[in-house]
Amino acid sequence: MCALPNPPLTRRDVLKKTGALSTIAAIAPLASSAQSGSRVSWNTLRNTGTPQDNLFTRLGVRPIINAHGTFTIITGSRSLPEVKQAMFEASNYFIHLDELMPKVGAEIARLTGADSAIVTTGCEAAIALATVACACGTDPELSQAFPYKPRKSQVVIPKHSRNPYDFGVRMTGLEIIEVDSAEELASKLTNQVAMVYILSSPAAENGPLSIPSICATAKAKGIPVFVDAAAEEPLVPNIHLQHGASLVGYSGGKCLRGPQAAGLLIGQSDLTRAAWFQASPHHNYGRACKVGKEEIMGMLAAVRKWYERDHEAEQRAWKSWLDQIAEKVKGLPSVRIEYLQPEDLSNRSPRLRAHWDARHLKITGTELVKRLDDGTPRIMIDGGTGIRPAQMESSLTIMPYMLEADEIPVIADAIYTALTQPGSYSDPVVPAGAVNVAGKWAVTLTYTRGSAEQTFVLEQKESEVAGQQMGEIYEAELRGSIHGSQLKLHARMPVSGHEVIWDFFGVVDGNTASGTVRLGEYGSAQWKAARA
Repeated sequence: MCALPNPPLTRRDVLKKTGALSTIAAIAPLASSAQSGSRVSWNTLRNTGTPQDNLFTRLGVRPIINAHGTFTIITGSRSLPEVKQAMFEASNYFIHLDELMPKVGAEIARLTGADSAIVTTGCEAAIALATVACACGTDPELSQAFPYKPRKSQVVIPKHSRNPYDFGVRMTGLEIIEVDSAEELASKLTNQVAMVYILSSPAAENGPLSIPSICATAKAKGIPVFVDAAAEEPLVPNIHLQHGASLVGYSGGKCLRGPQAAGLLIGQSDLTRAAWFQASPHHNYGRACKVGKEEIMGMLAAVRKWYERDHEAEQRAWKSWLDQIAEKVKGLPSVRIEYLQPEDLSNRSPRLRAHWDARHLKITGTELVKRLDDGTPRIMIDGGTGIRPAQMESSLTIMPYMLEADEIPVIADAIYTALTQPGSYSDPVVPAGAVNVAGKWAVTLTYTRGSAEQTFVLEQKESEVAGQQMGEIYEAELRGSIHGSQLKLHARMPVSGHEVIWDFFGVVDGNTASGTVRLGEYGSAQWKAARA
C-alpha cells in the first residue's frame, strides 16, 4: 500500500512550528480586553485634526485643496459621510465574503439597472478581472493554468480606445489586437479572442467603431464586450448596457464619491460571477485584487446615495462657486473669463478658465500654478499656461468637482493676491552661442534601480535641435535647444496604450554630455552620453 502524501501545511501549522501560536494565545486576553474597552471610542469617532495640524502634517505631508479633479495621484474624490459611516460600521464585524458579495451585488445591480454586479478594488481591477473572467470563466483548471496556458489569448481594442488604463488587460498577459476599421474588427474576432475592450469617450460614440457597432459585431460572434466608464456617471438605464455591452466598469473614487480603493463591475451575471470567482478571497489570478468588507459596504453606500443625490443642484452649486472666483478677478487688467462645459459623462462639471496677459499682471499661468502649490494652504488647480518670455498670454483652470463651499473664498483670495501682488519674476538667462551637438550619441541612463542604453541621433540648426531617441524597446522624436553648452531635449515616446515623457537637461563638454532626465510620473534619472 502506498503511503498517503503529507497534507499541506496550514497557517496554523506554520505558527506552531515558529512558536508564534503560543505567543498569540498569551496576548489574546489582553487584545480582547483592549477591544472591548475601546467600544466607547468607536462610537465617538470624529476628526481631531485641523488644516494646520493633522495626521498628514505630522508626517511632513502637505494636504491639498483640490481644485484639480478626481486624480488617483491626489487620492481621488472626497468620500461621502454615508460612505465613511458604512466603512466604520463594517469594520466592527466579521462576515463571510462569499455570502456578502452576492447580497451587495444584487442591490447594486438593482440600483444600476444591471443583471448583476460586484465590487472591485477599482476600475483597473475590474478591467483585469473582466479579462480573466472572459478568458477562463469559472473553470478551475483554466484558472490555475492562467496565464501560462490560456485557451483564449487575445483581447481586441479599437485604436481610439488605447489608453494608459488598458494596462488592466496587458497585465493579464493576453495579447492586445488593435483595430482601426469595422472590416478589421470583423476579421480579428477569432476564437482566440476573449473580449473586446472599449474606453467610453466621445470618440466611441459615433462611426463604424462606436460602442453600439462594436457590440453588435462582437455579439454575433459570441464575444463579450467590456466598456471602461471609470469616471462616468452611472445613469439608469445604463447607456452602455443598452448599446449591448456585456460588462461595464466604474471607479468608486470619482463621481460616486465612494472608497478610493474600490470600483464596480456590472453587467452579464455569469461574467460578473466569474470575475468574483477570479478575485480574492479565491486563490486565482485576482488574489491580489482584495476588496475588504469596508470597501464593499462603503461602495454600496455610495451607490445608494448616488441615486438620492440632487445632481442638478450640485451642478448649480459648482457654477455658483466658479462665479465667486470669477467675480474676484475679472476686473483686473487683461483678465478674461471662460466657462468650460463637460463633453461627456466623465467628470461632469463646469470649469472656470481665466485668461490674462502676463506682460500686464507680471506673472504667468505656470508661475501662478507653482505659487499656489507652494503656498499655505496648498492649492492644486487644473493646470495653467504661459512661459516667460515666449508665451506671456496665460491662463489657469479651476475644477470645482471635489471642493467644499468654504474652500472657494480661500482659492479666490489666493489667486487674486497672486495676480495683484505677483512678486518678482525675471526672464530666464539664455547663454549666448551654441556648441555643436550634431551626430550620434551613445546614452547611458541610471535609474533608481537599473540602467539602460539608448542612442540619440541629433541634427542642429543654430540653437534648435531635433533628432531620434532609440531606446532598448521603443523610439521617439526628439526636439529641443542648445544655448551655450546647456542642452534641453524633449520626447513623447509612444508605448503600448500610453506614452513616456522624457525631458532631458544637461551640459555638453566636447564629445560628452551629462545631466538629469525628468520622466513625469516615473520620477527622474541621471544620464550621460558620448558622441560616436
